[in-house]
Amino acid sequence: MSANEGLKAKHVATAGPRVSWSKGTIFLLAVLAVAVLGIGIQAASDATLFAQITLNGLTLAGLYFIVASGFTLIFGLMRVVNMAHGSFYMLGGIIAFLVQERMLKPDPTSFDLPTATFGSFVLPLVIATFSVALLGLIIQQVFLRWNQGQELRQALITIAISIIVADQAVARFGGIAKEISVPIERSIELPIVGNYGTMRLVMLLVAVVVGLLLLGLITRTRFGMIVRAGVDDRQMVTALGIDIQKVFAVAFLLGAFLAGLAGVLGGSVNSVNKADDGKFLLISLVIVIVGGMGSLTGAAIGALLLGLIDSYSDVYLPDAITNYGVLLTFFLLVFVLAVRPYGLFGRPG
Repeated sequence: MSANEGLKAKHVATAGPRVSWSKGTIFLLAVLAVAVLGIGIQAASDATLFAQITLNGLTLAGLYFIVASGFTLIFGLMRVVNMAHGSFYMLGGIIAFLVQERMLKPDPTSFDLPTATFGSFVLPLVIATFSVALLGLIIQQVFLRWNQGQELRQALITIAISIIVADQAVARFGGIAKEISVPIERSIELPIVGNYGTMRLVMLLVAVVVGLLLLGLITRTRFGMIVRAGVDDRQMVTALGIDIQKVFAVAFLLGAFLAGLAGVLGGSVNSVNKADDGKFLLISLVIVIVGGMGSLTGAAIGALLLGLIDSYSDVYLPDAITNYGVLLTFFLLVFVLAVRPYGLFGRPG
């Protein structure tokens, strides 16, 4: 083999998978272009409405990112198939509501809680998030630690746990959606947008802070280095004298903590609902697959895309197909995987 042929072969081997611009991919791009054009035309006719919808999408993306970032740690980095992640989200909201209900002592004839004080909101939030984190740690230590690398067993165990949690949630919480009371004004005046929910903006701010802290933890600390190394080669990390099981336990606890935190914030903005477990598990799966396994940046981009799609489809889709807006989530998934098989920021292996 000549030198030029060797360099060419090396370039092909290291270039990664090439994108195949099939007819299906071109069709998906065409549909996306038409959708963007349609939204642009409608946005030009009502800038205020467009600004409100866009901000709705951004704040919704913040909630999606908080819950999906925990799933990224557990599933994307640790490769633990935790199908109970949505249950952690649901439990966070339920525990916070029940604690706050005891503190505020509402009128038994009303489904709404009185306006919360700072303490009657923060204390339920802390109790709920740490309770969910502790539950996640117990599940990891008792059920999942012994099945590391056995994805089917992990999936079956966590599905069983999620079913048990869902049944107990119905028995203890009931089937009526309820909202966690917050100690701040419900709305604030913003330029162009007008009145907008204050708690939604708080949720977006929390998502930004969580993202920055997680990025620093994974990329700048010894803990993050061990987690990343343990995922790639656990035997080598163990041979160096590091107890990788303790590191994975902390990572699982952190992932469950974030899911519980998202559940409290989601219950404050929208509602606490027993059906949230399946919904947010699916959302987390889509975000991790779209963004790429183990990538926090990918999780952020995936959450942003999903949040904007959900928000725009609720308003800009024709009335006849509004109920099918959820299909756009899977359209996004198909489109990304057609162009980037490992996700936007994923890598083979």
